[in-house]
Amino acid sequence: MTHSTDSILEDLTYRYATKEFQRDQRIAPELLNCIEQSLILTPSSFGLQPWKFFIISDQTLKDKLVEHSWNQQQVSQCSELVVLTAQAPISERHIDEFLESQIAIRGGSMEELSGYKSLMIGFINNMSEEQKLQWAKQQVYIALGQLLTICATLKIDACPMEGIQPAQYDKVLGLSGTEYSTTLACPIGYRSENDAYAQMSKVRFPVEKIVEHIQ
Repeated sequence: MTHSTDSILEDLTYRYATKEFQRDQRIAPELLNCIEQSLILTPSSFGLQPWKFFIISDQTLKDKLVEHSWNQQQVSQCSELVVLTAQAPISERHIDEFLESQIAIRGGSMEELSGYKSLMIGFINNMSEEQKLQWAKQQVYIALGQLLTICATLKIDACPMEGIQPAQYDKVLGLSGTEYSTTLACPIGYRSENDAYAQMSKVRFPVEKIVEHIQ
């Protein structure tokens, strides 16, 4: 099945940062599975996937995270709260795990991939610990884009949030002291009829201002 250009743009226009969700409308399991699989398919630098995604359905836990989200009620109202975390520092062990997975799926041997491994290790070792974390967080934003796009095509509403307290999220989720750290959160679900923002036209610069063709 293919989508027309009109339907794609219609889906993306439909999407907005939802301010109020319907509390009693849940995302169907098959749609949630599609979202989960789309996150797994997100591209990343070298294919290293330096992240972990927490999909929170537990109402008590969502309620607890509201105070660490500057009291944004979408965190509590949504069907699921997706917390996107960065994995850092990436180590040689992680690179080995990735290559072993590649061999299991595509075949080959570690010896054949030794050059690729050296390239990745050199890239990682050339960064400070802080730079490794920032690199991983930048990868997480690619996953956020994937999440927002697939939600739009499924007519599921979302609200990406940087306005959270990542360290407090880490405490609540038991991530403190682990290799994972919260980067951002994204409530997903279905918009409330009371959300006035749903009817507002998008405010975007014209294409000639922000897109330039170089031929």
